Parts: sequence; structure tokens; C-alpha cells
Amino acid sequence: MKLEKSFGARTVLSDVSFALRPGDRLAVVGRNGEGKSTLLRILAGRLAADGGQLSVPRGHHVALHDQRPPTDALDRSLEDYVGEGMAAAQAAEARLAALEARMAEGDSGAEVLEQYTRAQSALERAGGYDWRVWMGRVTRGLGIPDDRLGDPLSVFSGGELTRASLARALVSRPDVLLLDEPTNHLDVTSTEWLEQAVIEMRCAVVLVSHDRWFLESVATGVLELDRGRSKLWPMGYSRFRQARAEALALQAKEAERSAAEIARLERFVTRWRAGTKARQAQSRAKALAKIERVSAPSSGRSVDFGFPPVTQPGRVVLEAEGVTVSVADRTLLDGVDLAIERGQRVALVGPNGTGKTTLLDTLTGARRPAKGRVGVGHRVEANYYSQHGNEMHEDRSVVDTLMAAATLTRTQARTLLGTFLFSGAEVEKIVADLSGGERRRLSLAIMVAQGGNFLILDEPT
Repeated sequence: MKLEKSFGARTVLSDVSFALRPGDRLAVVGRNGEGKSTLLRILAGRLAADGGQLSVPRGHHVALHDQRPPTDALDRSLEDYVGEGMAAAQAAEARLAALEARMAEGDSGAEVLEQYTRAQSALERAGGYDWRVWMGRVTRGLGIPDDRLGDPLSVFSGGELTRASLARALVSRPDVLLLDEPTNHLDVTSTEWLEQAVIEMRCAVVLVSHDRWFLESVATGVLELDRGRSKLWPMGYSRFRQARAEALALQAKEAERSAAEIARLERFVTRWRAGTKARQAQSRAKALAKIERVSAPSSGRSVDFGFPPVTQPGRVVLEAEGVTVSVADRTLLDGVDLAIERGQRVALVGPNGTGKTTLLDTLTGARRPAKGRVGVGHRVEANYYSQHGNEMHEDRSVVDTLMAAATLTRTQARTLLGTFLFSGAEVEKIVADLSGGERRRLSLAIMVAQGGNFLILDEPT
């Protein structure tokens, strides 16, 4: 493999190699910005590597679930969208029906029979005649009610669309399944179902997740990305964490010992270079040039930011009276009464599909309530972080996107982006090339730059 990928002057992947067999479930881990999502997009064929060779056996199907919900053709039904994952089975089934009609009319020559045999084989490879049963099992397992399958994509929340994207990848029964943060927007029941489903599918799986319990349940191996390079740990996630901690502790000790020895030799050479022990100093200098320098473990980068000073709002920040929330003639919430006062931090909880995001859209004015009234208080400056970030122009750079959203100079924008782990040439990266995690960091940067004394956060982590 030896996959390589750079964005501008920054090398993200420089020497990434591994092999997959059916049944392998490989967890890709690494700090923010190490290229985890980039690697998945390369494996899916959606992003070209700059170097190395990716080999996928002919006829193998690769399916990717990333962190981006569908954004086009939102008038199609959720069932049609998920069913696109079974396009091969649908095409083979339609082909069989057409050939059966020909044979019923007496056209049963050798060529037709051969085509029929090929169509049957294609259907079996795509999952067989039970693909509708499998699709129903997947959608229900991920918490998508049967009575909502016919609704258009446009009426679903970002979390619901993300689950639909996951369902589409699963129903395709791929040979290689790529999952980028699959447990985002899943409740406990759906996550447990997904764990079992991924294990039972027996295909090769490559996954990125911050859900430690999911990784411990599913992963059979770990691929660690660190400063562009990869290291394969052929073990489960719990054993990996223990083995890695031991390896880092040993590396730290070796680095300390190496640094002490180098310092000792350097002091000797400096002191006796021109003195009575010049010959010994010369010998030590040669030893110093050959000594292996052990670097200390990398501490990595972390997001570190604060909000700017804000105007103090009135005592009552938001009031909702008798609010009814509906989607496509379906009532999600009825008679909501809510009052939020300055300084309060309110958590909105509930199972998937109960209307949490839709309620936030209603409270922020993005959606009108079917009934009732919503009002904001005196001097309230609301700032809404939605599940999938603010609307962004896909062809803009990161820095231009931030500058367009807030009154910042280019220097100020670059400085703020640096606190959100966008450094150097990364700020010129096009939004369309960002991973889901990078998009969320950019959305958070926009929110910080815009400020506000009333923050509404929908899945900010």
C-alpha cells in the first residue's frame, strides 16, 4: 500500500499500509487531523491518493458511511434513498422478471437461459431475494419507523438523515464496509443492534469512532495513525490501549535515557575538544554522531478556545407557550411550555425521532410552530449550532468561510482557526474536502467568532 496524501504543503498520510481479510474489523485511531476520514475516503475511491497503491479484488463492493447526510434530491423518499444501497439486487431482480416474461412467451433459447443464469447469480451476489427483508431489519434496527419510510428526505433532521446514510451502506451487504463515526445520532438500543449487525455481516470493516465501548465490542484490530505513518496492532481495542500505554511509557524512558547520554557526551566533547583529552573527545564526538536518538512520545494537539465577552441579556432569555411541533402532518411534540433564564444550562434529552432537533429548529425560528408562541428576551443574541454545522459554500476555503461568517481580518481568521487545529496550508483547504470532524471544528470556530449570549447546541461534540 504505502498510501500518501497531502493537502497543500501539509502531508496527512505518508506511509500507510495494511491488508484486510473477510471478517477483519479494523479500528482506525489517531488524534484530530491525523487523516482518519481522509483514509476512509481514499479506500472508498472518493479521494485519490498522491502515492502508493490501493488494491481491491475485482468485483468487490466497497460501501462508505461518512459523517455527511444527503444534501441533494431531497424530494425522494427515505425508502428510495436507503434502497439505492440495494441497486444491484433491484436491477438483477428486474432483469429476471423481464427474462421470465420472455420465457413465458416461448422465448427460451440458449441465449435467454444463459442471461437468466447470469441474472440469478448477480441477484445472489447482491443478497438474494430477501433483500427487502434485510432492508426492513436494518431500518428498524437503526430506529427508523416503518411509517416514515415514505416521507421525503427534506422533512428529516440531520441525525435522521445520517442514520439513513448508515442504513444505505449496511443494506448493500458490501465486501468492504467503511464506517466514519457510525454511532453518532444512535441511541443505546440502536448502537447495540449495530454492534451485533456489523459482527454478523462477516465482511471486512474499517471504522473510525470516538465511542470506546463500540470499538471494544467490534474491533478485531487497530490501525494507529501518528504523524502520517501507520502502525497495525493485531488485537482488540482494550488490549491495544493497554499495549500502547506500555509502549509509550517505555518510549518515554528510552527517550529520557537517550537524551541524558547525548547530553553527557556533548558536555565531554565541548570541555575537552582542545584540551588534554582531545583524542578522547574526538572519539566521543564520533560516538555522538552515531548514537540513535529516541524521540519522546508526541503529546498531540488539542482544541483550546474561549468565547468573547458578550452583552448581558435580560432575565428571561426564551419563552415557549403551548408550542406544537409537526413534520409532514405528524405531530412530534404538543403543548410545549418552556422558560429559560439567564445563566441556565438546559439539556434536551429523548430517544431518536422524538423531535429534539425539530424543537430546536422551532425555538430558534428556523421552523415555524404548528401552534403556540416562541419569544426571545431583551438583548438576547442567539447563536445556533446545528447537528451538521452552518450552511457552507462547498467551493470556499476554510479561512474564506470563516471570514464570510464573521467580521474578521484574514490574520484574525487564521489565528482563530489555529485554535481549532487548522494550521498552515490547512486553512486554504476547500470545504468540500473536509472530513466530518473538520466541518464540526469549522462550525465551532464560526460560532465562537460570531459570539452570542444564548447558545443553542445540537450535538456539538
